[in-house]
Amino acid sequence: MPQITTPDGVTLAYETFGSLTAPPLLMVMGFGSQLIAWPRAFCERLASAGRFVISFDNRDCGLSSKLDGQPVDPREVFAAASAGELQKARELAPYTLSAMGADALGLLTALGIERAHIVGASMGGMIAQTIAIEHPERTITLTSMMSTTGEPEFGRSTPLAAEALRTAPPADRQGYIEAVAEKSLVWSSKRYADLPAARALAAASYDRSYHPEGRARQLAAIVASGSRAEGLRSLRVPTLVIHGLDDTLIDPSGGERTAALVPGAHLLLLPDMGHDRPAPLWPEISQAIVEHTG
Repeated sequence: MPQITTPDGVTLAYETFGSLTAPPLLMVMGFGSQLIAWPRAFCERLASAGRFVISFDNRDCGLSSKLDGQPVDPREVFAAASAGELQKARELAPYTLSAMGADALGLLTALGIERAHIVGASMGGMIAQTIAIEHPERTITLTSMMSTTGEPEFGRSTPLAAEALRTAPPADRQGYIEAVAEKSLVWSSKRYADLPAARALAAASYDRSYHPEGRARQLAAIVASGSRAEGLRSLRVPTLVIHGLDDTLIDPSGGERTAALVPGAHLLLLPDMGHDRPAPLWPEISQAIVEHTG
């Protein structure tokens, strides 16, 4: 798999689909998830619609750079942020979402791409929002999927989903696969839940790169970055917000609030989507993205 090293010294593993001459579509994945969490068939669907699709592993995940040796206690970061001491939270965190956004732009630069359509899911949506806010000159459009604004009163997890997210899976391969797959059922689509597919993704992720330490640093980055509400209010980038009404990990209020803040944003709420992208909904999701980025 190809890799590039950004000006900040972060190595990113990436994959592309489609023609380099087509409009570029950068896909930003979520918390602890590798680029393979974007199903290949979904990326190929977007590429076949005339987009140059780029997916990549965020730092501290997959085959990209691991910041081992920079330990963090997310609870300390959360305590500081909850007390209104955001600067202290940022000092405790090894990096923020802004740095992760800079990684993504470094990848685009290495590929010779000045501006791109940015699509992000979950934490990836937070990173995509941050890119659009901080670097609008490099953002053609923004698509924020199953994400939120960083305001604690919106997009809250249900207690069951929060507990499932906090609970670390076993370290052994089989235990990891079963635990991760079962947890996914807590927040996936009620109608289209697919346990075999969840097991297959968990197995592929474990075999490709098992790196639980990176999750703590990514979580700290989310918390330390704080609210994006002010930036979203002033955003003038065409924005599409997609959220599933079955989502229990990031409540639909996160997507609704995002769309309410961004002037002219379009909100697409999908009744049979949770915190996932079920294959039966790919036609609707991909068509919305293609139309938005056309």
